[in-house]
Amino acid sequence: MVSETYKESGWDWEGELSSNQYMGDVQRKIIDDLHTSGHERFKLDQAFVRKYEPVVPPFGFNGFGEATYMRTYSRIKEDGFNERWHDTVERVVEGTYNMQKRWINSQGLEWSDHKAQESAQEMFDRMYYMKFLPPGRGLWAMGSEITEERGLYAALNNCAFVSTEDLKDDKSKPFRFLMDMSMLGVGVGFDTKGAGSMIIPGYDKRRTAENFIIPDTREGWVEATGRLIDSYFLKIAPIKMDYSNLRGEGELIGGFGGKSSGARPLIEMHNELEEILDNNARRPITARTIVDIQNVIGKCVVAGNVRRTAEIAFGEPGDEEFLDLKNYKVHPERKDYGWTSNNSILAELGMDYSEIAERIRINGEPGLAWLDNMREYSRMGHPPDHKDMKVKGGNPCLEQSLESYELCNLVETFPNHHESKDDFLRTLKFAYMYAKTVTLGRTHWEETNRVLLRNRRIGCSVSGVQQFLGKNGIGELREWLDDGYNEIEKYDGIYSDWLVTPKSIKRTSIKPSGTVSSVAGATPGMHWPNSEYFIRRMRISKQSELVDPIREAGYPVEDDVADSSSYVVEFPVHVGRGLRSEEHVSMWEQLEMAAFMQEHWADNQVSSTIKFNPGLNNEEFIELVELREKPRKKKGDLEKIANLSGKAARSEGHDIVRALDHFQWKLKGISMLPKEDNVYEQLPFETITSEDYYERLKNIKEVDYGSVRNSKAVGEKFCTTDACEINQVPIED
Repeated sequence: MVSETYKESGWDWEGELSSNQYMGDVQRKIIDDLHTSGHERFKLDQAFVRKYEPVVPPFGFNGFGEATYMRTYSRIKEDGFNERWHDTVERVVEGTYNMQKRWINSQGLEWSDHKAQESAQEMFDRMYYMKFLPPGRGLWAMGSEITEERGLYAALNNCAFVSTEDLKDDKSKPFRFLMDMSMLGVGVGFDTKGAGSMIIPGYDKRRTAENFIIPDTREGWVEATGRLIDSYFLKIAPIKMDYSNLRGEGELIGGFGGKSSGARPLIEMHNELEEILDNNARRPITARTIVDIQNVIGKCVVAGNVRRTAEIAFGEPGDEEFLDLKNYKVHPERKDYGWTSNNSILAELGMDYSEIAERIRINGEPGLAWLDNMREYSRMGHPPDHKDMKVKGGNPCLEQSLESYELCNLVETFPNHHESKDDFLRTLKFAYMYAKTVTLGRTHWEETNRVLLRNRRIGCSVSGVQQFLGKNGIGELREWLDDGYNEIEKYDGIYSDWLVTPKSIKRTSIKPSGTVSSVAGATPGMHWPNSEYFIRRMRISKQSELVDPIREAGYPVEDDVADSSSYVVEFPVHVGRGLRSEEHVSMWEQLEMAAFMQEHWADNQVSSTIKFNPGLNNEEFIELVELREKPRKKKGDLEKIANLSGKAARSEGHDIVRALDHFQWKLKGISMLPKEDNVYEQLPFETITSEDYYERLKNIKEVDYGSVRNSKAVGEKFCTTDACEINQVPIED
């Protein structure tokens, strides 16, 4: 008998509504409707689901994919044991069709359980065999208590954007929005358009401080932070925070799971915000002040038990202070929180890229976003359609164009997991349907709902592109992408008509991927693999019940050198024969691939991190000159000269200006990073030989997770690669 994957928690929803005074009216209505409508939930036929129990799922990468799934997405069932793959797929599919059914019924439209059952079973099958997968957000939250009881549909979305353009009127609202969404695990982009729009008056020192007892809720944390900011922006009485009601460190958190951080991160954030605002009182607000506030909030969210957070700050290309925000020699005080955001400029077509390119060559920032291209074009290389003229920015990984307060939800397909184009086109129906269904969920922000109801923006992505190319070539990829794009457009017409919703303003993108593509054994997005054979390292809490089965299966497990509470597990991976690694692919070829995907697939954007050979830094250049000028060269000098000369010859850093000049007409956004020879322990990836790979396989057997219970899933927090998983610890000389 299949255990019920949806667990009635006994959550006191009526008590929550009566006690949570800072829950908005929209969310109150959502929760009340969920629990009083008499809605009969959609359920898959259990005889159908049972057929999949003995079927081994096609997890990728020699155990790494399954371990990633168990650590990140496997929730606890009613019997106390962790979900297995068929349980998770069942929960997600049922949650998807239940959202559809609830919407159809709410509109007074006809629903057919028979047709839904047939459709849901096919979605189950295609998801089970990983022809497509929802984003990590969906694997973790869809069909769970988060959506079915609490109605927090925002948590199904990957990312968001908020503009500060109207800061003089909105005051703390953009900062409240970022904090709220970040605490739900949503990555948030924001601009600095509000710079110079208002003077920060500071709080009214003549008035007695108002005591605010912070409720032990997400809404309470956001409200407290918003009140503190408003006290400075509106020149009202200062706020005296009372943290006494917040649960202690280590106590369990309902709903999202995990353990409380206690009040410490919130106290530290409030202290830092007060320092920032005190230092800027009676002055015009600057881009730096906006970014500082958002970054400090991001730091608090990470420390407050959201495993990761993601931000991207968009600034003006001529704002020198903004461009130097990550130069910790100039701004050493920002080192404590500046890491929380990527920083990009809102680039102007035809601008002089010289200064920007030099900054990129040195440290990889800023990234670039071309708003004109986002607004005027769907797929680049096609006639402009001006669909997105209200777009103001994008999400942290820059695969979605977004309006202010807009959310985006993504879904991932794997062309390499299909035997034919027709099979791939059929999968796109269900990938599209999942993403479209998520747009039916109202959020607790009225501003967001207003945009979502109008745009219904989604992002159907493809991953494993390089694996597909290795087998089929660029011509077949072009055909699959073009036909696939048209197929999604067709389905959007059919299902928007059935759901009585607007067609989606944009439908396709290329997400960077990370954990989800690892589950499926696919290379992430359009990117090349690190190498053909490598060690993939994973960090797992020492308290996790996953540790013993993994160790017993023969995978090396060692202490995390950066975190005493974690272990590091090593998985040997073979990504596929004949694939070129990122080390052997030029900057120009990467840019051409990004432009190719932007023309043939993504009507939103292509998330691409272009890695370039930076050439010699100043110290290396001086060393090379000195070595060449030495009249008598010591042993090893000639080898050093050869190595440094070779590195100089491979340099792409000085071609960045030319590259940006050319590709600004073909792309909507881009980030770039110098290729580096990392010298850190326990990096996520380490290249190995084929001989080492097969030697490691001899000591490994299949992991038995059957006894794992009460191992909390952590959830993918945003659209991300795995780059942020590493805590870099230099190897000691």
